[in-house]
Amino acid sequence: MAIGFDNSSIALAVEQVAFQKNRIAIASAVSTTLFTGKNCTPNEAAWLHDNYALANTLARSVVGRGGDTWFFVTVDYTFGHSLEAEAKKAVLASGGKVLGAVRHPLNNPDFSSFLLQAQASGAKVVALANAGGDMTNATKQANDFGLSRAGNQSLVSLLVFITDIHSLGLAVTQGLQFATAFYWDRDDESRAWSKRFFAIHQRMPTSAHAAVYSATRHYLRAIEAAGTDEAKAVMAKMREMPINDFFAKNGKLRDDGRMVHDMYLVEVKTPAESSGPWDYYKIRATIAGDQAFRLAGEDGCPLISGNLAQ
Repeated sequence: MAIGFDNSSIALAVEQVAFQKNRIAIASAVSTTLFTGKNCTPNEAAWLHDNYALANTLARSVVGRGGDTWFFVTVDYTFGHSLEAEAKKAVLASGGKVLGAVRHPLNNPDFSSFLLQAQASGAKVVALANAGGDMTNATKQANDFGLSRAGNQSLVSLLVFITDIHSLGLAVTQGLQFATAFYWDRDDESRAWSKRFFAIHQRMPTSAHAAVYSATRHYLRAIEAAGTDEAKAVMAKMREMPINDFFAKNGKLRDDGRMVHDMYLVEVKTPAESSGPWDYYKIRATIAGDQAFRLAGEDGCPLISGNLAQ
């Protein structure tokens, strides 16, 4: 079994090799919907999120709370384009409007012109369709511009990890809204597991850390139940067995490889609201898995239509 490979192009290659060799490929933080869509195989699973779940969860929740006009600041390559496109669909489907978008280069150091365009749009929501260094730079500079403090605009991001918030600090990120599949302080079970993680790593886990552990544990339990580590038998058990652990409640692995679970709309606390390091999120809404993720077959997985030779 191979697990992780968060880069989408690597994930798509690994899942095909795993299928050819009758091994199992489990993706954690892979964004492309192709993994469980047109490229799906019987030997793969996607445990954390994809662009649809991230964008759909955030956009529908924010529009439902009154943020009905949007402007996108988008990194100019396939990942950003996909995030923006999925979020636009969700905004429009929820009755909102998209007032504009601007594209920026990958690893861009200066977001001033892009943020000025976002401010000038008058949109209630400025959405960052980027990640990593671009997301942190844009968030820092949005704070410098006072974008959220103006009172008539809010900042949301389509892909954030808790380590991003930790590195930026609450003074910069307070009020930022985004979707996530996991927060360490969600309930007693997530807190207990996360404290074990912290004791080893001296930091709280990201959603990707939690997903990898959950998926590996489920895989090992499936081997035990199947009495073999042969890929097809193990995958059958993984689909048959529900996922109930610190990461997901009533999770289900579908035939297209998507593990369906709840997603959460969170908002970053103010410094005054936080009790200390890693106490960063307020959970604003819980979105059921069958609403957060696309329905089986909507991404074109041939396993659903029966067109893939077994």
